[in-house]
Amino acid sequence: MHELSIVMGIIDIAEKEAKMAGVSIVEEIELEIGLLSGVEMEALEFAWNHAIKNTILSEAKKTIIRPEGSGVCLDCNSEFRIEHLFDPCPHCQSYFINIKKGKELKVKSIVV
Repeated sequence: MHELSIVMGIIDIAEKEAKMAGVSIVEEIELEIGLLSGVEMEALEFAWNHAIKNTILSEAKKTIIRPEGSGVCLDCNSEFRIEHLFDPCPHCQSYFINIKKGKELKVKSIVV
C-alpha cells in the first residue's frame, strides 16, 4: 500500500520536528496533496487512522489542502487546468505538457 508508506513518512517528519522543538505531541498538521499526486485519499485515510495510533500524531488535527492541477502545453504554450495526468492540451490536443501544479505531496505545517 503506497499510502501507508506516505503516512509513515509523515509520522517520521513530525517526530523529527517535535524532537527539535523539544515537545512530545503535535497539535495540528497541515498536508498539501495535489489532485494529480496519485494518492488515493480513501486509502490514505485508512492508513492514517491505523498508523498514527500511539504516535506523536495520535491526537493531532489533520488538515489536507488539495491543489488543482494546471499545466503549460509545450507545443502551443497555452496554460490550462488539468483534471487527469494524461489530459491533452485543450487548444491543440498535444500531450507534451509541463505540469505546474497538482502533484504536490508535502507537510505544509506542524503545530506543536
